Amino acid sequence: MSEKMLVALDAMGGDNAPYAMIEGTVNAVNGNNNIKVVLVGKEEIISQELSKYKYNADQIEIVNATEVIETAEHPVAAIKKKKDSSMVVGLHLLKDKKVDAFVSAGNSGALLTGGLGIVGRIRGIERPPFGALFPVRTGVCLMCDSGANVDVRPSHMVQFAQMGSIYMEHVLGIKNPRVAIVNIGAEEEKGNALVKETFPLLKECEGINFIGSIEARDIPEGYADVIICDGFVGNVILKLYEGLSSTLLSVIKAGLKSTVMSKVGAALALPALKKTVKSFDATKYGGAPLLGLNGLVVKTHGSAKAVEIENTILQCDMFKKQAINEKIKENLVLNKTKEEN
Repeated sequence: MSEKMLVALDAMGGDNAPYAMIEGTVNAVNGNNNIKVVLVGKEEIISQELSKYKYNADQIEIVNATEVIETAEHPVAAIKKKKDSSMVVGLHLLKDKKVDAFVSAGNSGALLTGGLGIVGRIRGIERPPFGALFPVRTGVCLMCDSGANVDVRPSHMVQFAQMGSIYMEHVLGIKNPRVAIVNIGAEEEKGNALVKETFPLLKECEGINFIGSIEARDIPEGYADVIICDGFVGNVILKLYEGLSSTLLSVIKAGLKSTVMSKVGAALALPALKKTVKSFDATKYGGAPLLGLNGLVVKTHGSAKAVEIENTILQCDMFKKQAINEKIKENLVLNKTKEEN
C-alpha cells in the first residue's frame, strides 16, 4: 500500500454532493501532500466539477460508480441491489485494502449495513457504534453511540466505553478520559433497565475511568470526555445540540441588529463573538467513525459542506497514524479473551 494516506470518498452521497465533496477534497489535498483521495461516483460529473479547481493530479483519483444510494432508500435492500453504487464500491475498496479509509455523507443505515456486511467487524466486537465528536465548554467530547444501534445490550455499552476511551486517548490525546453514562439523574439507582444493568458493569470494567451518570444538561459543560448511551438517545441528543446551537446563533445575530446601539455594540463585540462561535463549531472535528470494524469507515452529516469533508479527510489521517484499530484489537479483544479463559 502507498505511504500516502488513501481515503475513498463517496462523492455522490449527501445533500451537497458532489460539489461539497469535491471542494472539500481539493482543500484537503492542497493542504497536505501526504493524503490521496479516491473520489467514488459518476466519473463524468466528478471530472466536470474537478475541472474548476487547481490541485496536484497525483493526489486525486476517480473510480467510476454508476449508481447512487438515496437517503430514503431501505438500507439492506439498497446495499444488496445497488452493487455499483458509490457507497458499495467504496466499501469494497476498503475491504480489499486498496484504501485506508472510506468516508460518506450518504444514507446512515446503508453505511452501517455495508460496513458490517462488506468490511466486517473486528473479532470480538459485538456492535460497532458511531463515535461523534462535538464541542463542549472544556474542549471536545465523544458520543458513543450517536446513531448506529438504537437497541443495545449492557455488554455493547461496555464495549462502547472501551473503544471510546481508546479513541479519545490516542486521537485527541486525552489521558485517562472520563467516561459517563447518560441518565435522568446522578444517582446509581436511577434510569431505565438498560442503564441500571450497564452501570455496575462499567464500574467493574478495568481500563476505563468511569465517573458515573451524566444528565443531558451537564454534557455541554464538559464534565465527561466519553458519553455512553444507545444510538437512539445519542442521536437525539446530538441533533438537539446542533439545532439549538444554530438557533441561538440566529437569535443572537438578530438581537445584535435590532437597534442602532446594538449594532454599534455588535461591531465592538464581533471579533470575540466570532472566536467563541468558532470554538463551538462541530464541523471542525470531522465525521463519526464506525468504531470496531476491520477498516476505517466514517460518516459525516448528510448536510456536510466542504469544510466538514476536508476535516473528515484529515481526521482519517490521524486515525491511521495512531493505529486505532490495532489498539482496539490489543486492548479490548485481548481483555475479552482473558475473561473468557
